[in-house]
Amino acid sequence: MLKKLKKFAKDALAVPQVRRAYERTTLGVLEVFGSNRPAATAYSVLGLGTFNREQYGILAGRRAYYRNLSRARHSHVELRRNVHRLEKGILMEPRREVFARDYIEETVDFYGLAVRGRGPGTGIDDVELRWADAVLAEYFSVVAPGEPVVDRARAAYEALPKPDGVVVDRPLFPYAQSDIKRSDVSYDDLLALAHQRRSVRWFEDRPVPRELIDKALVVGREAPTACNRLPYEFLVFDDADAVQKVASIPFGAGGYGHQIPTVIVVKGRFDSYFSPRDRHVPYVDASLAAMGFMLALETLGLSSSVINWPDFEPLEMKMQKTLGLAPYERVVFLIAVGYPRPDALVASSPKKSLDVMRSFNALAE
Repeated sequence: MLKKLKKFAKDALAVPQVRRAYERTTLGVLEVFGSNRPAATAYSVLGLGTFNREQYGILAGRRAYYRNLSRARHSHVELRRNVHRLEKGILMEPRREVFARDYIEETVDFYGLAVRGRGPGTGIDDVELRWADAVLAEYFSVVAPGEPVVDRARAAYEALPKPDGVVVDRPLFPYAQSDIKRSDVSYDDLLALAHQRRSVRWFEDRPVPRELIDKALVVGREAPTACNRLPYEFLVFDDADAVQKVASIPFGAGGYGHQIPTVIVVKGRFDSYFSPRDRHVPYVDASLAAMGFMLALETLGLSSSVINWPDFEPLEMKMQKTLGLAPYERVVFLIAVGYPRPDALVASSPKKSLDVMRSFNALAE
């Protein structure tokens, strides 16, 4: 029935007179409800279903966030947020003699829950714990004794067990920019790679090695992310039946989804946040990571295509059921990945000129 209704609407809008009547009617509605915030609020009540899934996801995510505060997990987003706040305080110029009074005890509490919950089979991220420990140790080394709140937190921290056994490739507390290992990638190299990355929709009939996906993800996860929370996951499907089941759901894979070797669902998590003010961050952070991931794929001989995921309730319900998503887990988009067919055509899709998309110092009068 839904497909028949869609076809009827699509055929009707193909008639110029119908399309123009639809456009005039839509504009009339939007002139009323899009004119001010009270009118928009009234529209949101009338059109409850339009944004209700996201609103539900945000509320369910906040509920899960507060429930998780007393649970050991793979990753502790509240610890990650506070530790990153400490990092920013440590690197601030000039650095305050005492800072983080309002959240240092909370941070040590978060760290204590994480480090005490560590053990065989827990799956807690060892690097996360080492990073938290290193930053806390640095914080207590730069903030002098004598502040009661800090002294209490220091004593609580020193009484906790210390994580060990993880080797990382850089310091785990703030370090000098001059110590960053420099790459030899030039601007021209990077621009050439950006030009090379086209949306490829036709792939060779051969599997994508999982180790190459992981190598590309190592690049993607270096993308900026608010308070280092990384509120996203990459769900990789490379079994032929699973790929077809997932790739057949979005509209955007129509016509070529049958020959995708690997499809990835990029999923945002609202349970990383205690406040709705951060509701856009999962989408932003996941997109930043995905761009680095797709550029890395190109260096490994692979190509990709982003499959758009509109907020359309029937598809949302189908994807939620197929993947077993919690209410606070939202699909951001999908990515088709594979070895590009040499004879495959790609769209030119020239980008907007800089004069159209860029301005300098454009303050309102």
